[in-house]
Amino acid sequence: MSTGVRRRMGVEERRQQLIKVALDLFSRRSPDEVSIDEIAAAAGISRPLVYHYFPGKISLYEAALKRASEDLASRFEEPHEGPLGARLLRVMRRFFDFVDEHGPGFSALMRGGPAVGSSKTNALVDSVRQIAYEQILSHLGVTDAPARLELVVRSWISLAESTALIWLDGRRIPRAELELQLVHDFAALTAVSAAYDAEMAALVSRMVKNEPADGPFAELAGRLLSLAT
Repeated sequence: MSTGVRRRMGVEERRQQLIKVALDLFSRRSPDEVSIDEIAAAAGISRPLVYHYFPGKISLYEAALKRASEDLASRFEEPHEGPLGARLLRVMRRFFDFVDEHGPGFSALMRGGPAVGSSKTNALVDSVRQIAYEQILSHLGVTDAPARLELVVRSWISLAESTALIWLDGRRIPRAELELQLVHDFAALTAVSAAYDAEMAALVSRMVKNEPADGPFAELAGRLLSLAT
C-alpha cells in the first residue's frame, strides 16, 4: 500500500529529471514558447526549485540540447557491414525518427532564435555535424578527405537538415520517400563530383562495386535511365 510520501531526489537525479521534462516539452512546442512554470509543473516542483538547479531557461535548454545532440549524433552510428546504400538508408531512417520525435525543438535549434543563440548551443550543433561528417567518411573508408569529397559530404549533411525542416512545415511528402531521396542525393552529388575529379571517380567506383541490383543506388540509376528513354 502506498504511503503517499514522495521520495526526495538527489541533486544529479533532479537535474536529469528536469532535463528529461524539458526535452519532452521542447519536442512538442518551440523552446521559446515553454515557460519555467510549465517545466516546474511537469516536474512536480516549484518554480524557485527549478532555479536552484539551473540559473535560467537557457541553461536548462542548453543541458537538454546537449542530451538531444548526443542522441542525434548516435543516429549516425552504423555497423560497417553490407552495401553502403542500405547503410545510409538506415541512418536516414534514424535521423528522421529523431526529427519526428523532437520536431519543434529541432526546428527551433536549426533555425535559430533567442533560446538557441549562445555559442555553447551553436558548438553543440556543430559537433553533431562533425560527428555525422566523420561517420560518413568512415563508411567511405576515408580518413583525410580531399577537398571535393569534403564539399560533397558537408553539403549533403546540410541538405538533410534543410530537407527535414521543410518536411516539418507540412509533412507534404511521405517521410519514407524523403529518406530514400536523400540517399539518392548523396549518390548524385558524388557522381557529379566524380565527373570533374579522377579521385572522386575512383571513390564512386568503389561505392557501387558491391551494391545489389535492388539497392538504393541501383534504383536511382534505373530511375535516371528511364528518364532518357
